[in-house]
Amino acid sequence: MANCLTVDLGLVGYAEAYALQKRIVAARKADAIVDVLLLCEHPHVITQGRNGKREHLLASEHVLQQKSVEFYETSRGGDITYHGPGQIVGYPILNLGAIRRDVVWYVRMLEEAMIRATGEFGIRAKRVVGKTGIWVENENTEEKLGAIGVHISRWVTSHGFAYNVSTDLRFFDLIVPCGIPDRKATSLEKLLGRTVPESEVGPRIAKHLGELFSLEMKGTSKKDLLQKLEHTEESVTVSA
Repeated sequence: MANCLTVDLGLVGYAEAYALQKRIVAARKADAIVDVLLLCEHPHVITQGRNGKREHLLASEHVLQQKSVEFYETSRGGDITYHGPGQIVGYPILNLGAIRRDVVWYVRMLEEAMIRATGEFGIRAKRVVGKTGIWVENENTEEKLGAIGVHISRWVTSHGFAYNVSTDLRFFDLIVPCGIPDRKATSLEKLLGRTVPESEVGPRIAKHLGELFSLEMKGTSKKDLLQKLEHTEESVTVSA
């Protein structure tokens, strides 16, 4: 069974996390590092995917500044979404070529990991045909609990999923979440009616990802990951 390093970055800015992803992707393409799963939280930020429409951003630049919300255009798929404190963001950087060369299957497995983790809290989450992510039933409609937007280059994955644990859902009013106007976001805490530490959720999702992708998840620190990256980058420089 191949190894996958799991790193909890804690609260980290979107730009910093994106830069780190790009370094890991380069190392993974060179087969200089094993698969990596980054877990983190972001300060308030709205990101727009390659297929996103700017009209799905409902707030002006002035309002975003007032609320200390950053905005980034990204290389991931999907439309527009919000990240913020209380939300677990996962960035799997995997060599999908060694697992299964099937993009749709990969997205379904990201959904499945979140569905299984949610089930451990007694909540039934599901897929909705034609709408990526995971959903829960609420008064004859579906509310979104987890979102997905990925990028794959030479079968190495980046970007990933966002799962609402204790997210302030009012920030989703700044956008049309994932470009779907008649659907709202929800959170695990709202569904359960109690506080849920994120430390109870992230490891569960990571465990299920390991099972689904046949990877042995090995926790490591950000410091150790950076040291591995620096070593691989120095090796590339020397060989060049």
